[in-house]
Amino acid sequence: VQLQASGGGLVQPGGSLRLSCTASGVTLNQNTMGWFRQAPGKEREVVAAIRWSGSTYYGDSVKGRFTAARDNAKKIVYLQMNSLKLEDTAVYYCAADRDRSVAITNPRVYDYWGQGTQVTVSS
Repeated sequence: VQLQASGGGLVQPGGSLRLSCTASGVTLNQNTMGWFRQAPGKEREVVAAIRWSGSTYYGDSVKGRFTAARDNAKKIVYLQMNSLKLEDTAVYYCAADRDRSVAITNPRVYDYWGQGTQVTVSS
């Protein structure tokens, strides 16, 4: 299994970015796919998740601004990030949970992780 996250970069406050997570060795609609982020000195936190059923979850800090989606055929999970804020600066990771745990906000239930992509929001 491999997860490759990409799309990070430097953006001004209020701007947008779209992250992609290209998966191999996993079937997206049979796994829960999560997006997490980790800022320096902080714990890794869930940003969004797409359950195997297609339903989505968003962390409180990104609701209404971020949208997660998946393309099962291309095996890509996306994270569209709009209205970016300074506090969104972090390394963003995608992850896959093959057991489809109900605890989708807990990073420990995820079995596979991508390498992370840096998102920096700065003026």
